[in-house]
Amino acid sequence: MIEAVRAGRTAASRYDLQPTSGVSQRTQVVFVEDDDLYRQAIETELTEEGFVVRSFKDGEPMLAAIGSGLVADVVLLDWGLERTLGIDLLAQLRERGLQWPIVFLTGRNSPVHERLALQRGASDFVDKLRGTSVLAARLRLAVASRRDLAAGASEEILHCGRVTLRMRTSRAHWDRVDVGLTVAEFRIVHLLVSNAGSFITYRQIYDCMHRVGFVAGSGEHGYRTNVRSAVRRIREKFKAQCTEFDEIQTYTSFGYCWRSPSTGA
Repeated sequence: MIEAVRAGRTAASRYDLQPTSGVSQRTQVVFVEDDDLYRQAIETELTEEGFVVRSFKDGEPMLAAIGSGLVADVVLLDWGLERTLGIDLLAQLRERGLQWPIVFLTGRNSPVHERLALQRGASDFVDKLRGTSVLAARLRLAVASRRDLAAGASEEILHCGRVTLRMRTSRAHWDRVDVGLTVAEFRIVHLLVSNAGSFITYRQIYDCMHRVGFVAGSGEHGYRTNVRSAVRRIREKFKAQCTEFDEIQTYTSFGYCWRSPSTGA
């Protein structure tokens, strides 16, 4: 049985997301990266994508600027900073009560690092090889999701068997343990869970991936390959919490189905 629950908003923090703009103004990004050339390149490319970027070489001046009143829409962190690891900066920002979305940009294609970051409160984890257009899409998605939270709309919680989805925070829990999905992966799981017991085609999942900034190959083979890769990553994250996880059923040449808890099919 799938159960949807709505809950009220919790009290605001002094670092709750403060939209820097109306619809017409540009998204403000705080970017921390210790490689000078790469930092300058990303700053230039994101500016061309319509963002306003405030860059820092290290975490300490970034923390000082935020403490002095710097306001932004999203924080973009490199994982492997020389002085302070990005994951440690994430912890410091969350300890200070900062609720802005935090996205990792990293060359470390490690599921362990990704799961750790997401479980500690990051919004997304983007590979540096994915390209600026993908990064821009994921930043916009993270900001949009957090603004939904800041807008004060009631929380929607979706229960389906042992999985719980919290819509405003884009968090998936298996037996009350955070699975560590990216915002994009969460949207795919929500598509499957909200239609538990029904087949979801490759095309439907591809359309969901495209909307949330996943790169998908062109042509029939290309988009199916990308869908399979995304679902494989999602399965791996659930199996890290529950080795017998088998809620996602594969229907070859068709798509996937989230097992219905009431029928087992």
